[in-house]
Amino acid sequence: MHIGQNFFLDIPNLCKLGIHEALKLSCGEYLESLPRLNHFLGSYGYAVEKSAGKDTPSGHWEMAGLPVLEDWGYFRQKHQTFPETLLREFIAQGKIAGVLGNCHASGTEILVELGEEHIQTGKPIVYASADSVFQIAAHEKYFGLERLYELCSIARQLVDPYRIGRVIARPFLGESASTFERTTHRRDFAIPPFGPTLLDRVVEAGGEVFAIGKINDIFSGQSVTKILSGATNAESFASLMLAQKEARSGDLVFANFNDFDTLYGHRRNEIGYAKALEAFDRQLPPFIAGMQEGDMAVITADHGCDPTWRGTDHTREHVPILCFGPNLPIQSLGKRESFSDIAETMAIHLELPIFGIGKIFILCDRDDFSKYCVRGRVVRQE
Repeated sequence: MHIGQNFFLDIPNLCKLGIHEALKLSCGEYLESLPRLNHFLGSYGYAVEKSAGKDTPSGHWEMAGLPVLEDWGYFRQKHQTFPETLLREFIAQGKIAGVLGNCHASGTEILVELGEEHIQTGKPIVYASADSVFQIAAHEKYFGLERLYELCSIARQLVDPYRIGRVIARPFLGESASTFERTTHRRDFAIPPFGPTLLDRVVEAGGEVFAIGKINDIFSGQSVTKILSGATNAESFASLMLAQKEARSGDLVFANFNDFDTLYGHRRNEIGYAKALEAFDRQLPPFIAGMQEGDMAVITADHGCDPTWRGTDHTREHVPILCFGPNLPIQSLGKRESFSDIAETMAIHLELPIFGIGKIFILCDRDDFSKYCVRGRVVRQE
């Protein structure tokens, strides 16, 4: 809403899928700059997060049928953020001279402040945010990417007793404060899901799970059978088109488009976010055209990251749900009380056991929906 109030958004394909109507349902008003259509290509609505947090694992797990109802652990102190006992063990096991940072910080600003000292001393930069994270920044050339990953694996085990959701590797390159830039080799070392997800149900039934972008990291590799690259939005969409051709009946393709969050949301880059939305919109027509009878697609989000809001952390917001595919019903989905409604609907579509947490949003119950389904492929009713 805020982006569309400040910029004219050219997103005709998302509008055809119902994004404008979903926005009206969520916010109570239309954006004057977007067209109001009478016919749509899919169903539209919005969802409210049931999980306690507003972080990446919580949102993704919930849309896969596993809400995180108990909050994560957090390192809340702005300075001297991490417990001394934790850092001592981290330094000892990592065989490093010490650490820099130990505070809450913006991931780009802390490189300007401490990047040169990191190169000179060999000490990694450790920092946190409002999310449940332990982040480690290190230079790919002078410290080493694999060494950074090894440190993150050590930290992952050490922060488990604190119930921290993710340890994040933040590699960067450059020779001075003015030239430091984070690279696309970021990795998330997430705590494994504590219960079954849609990914598990798909694999148990003999299907494949295609993980694009951060999805493999977010689910700690659990029930991921094929990993496709997705360091940028463009790369994620290219992988999505590849997976669309390779996936078969009963498979799940799960893609994350991280630029919206990392490059534009956290950086509060409103112009960049608007342009990324338009670029995403332009890529949709070949994907929609490539959908086969019985395919179901859902466009949604795992949390908010409003580029117009103060600070650099996630924002807890409603997320859109745009559900479409050949011969699927087209209707208003209204307000959904949990992201888990996505998992329930996908499960029933694929004739998998439901989770009993969310509500199916295409039809009321499995008996009715089975009239449309044959082995996970939707057929016309005569």
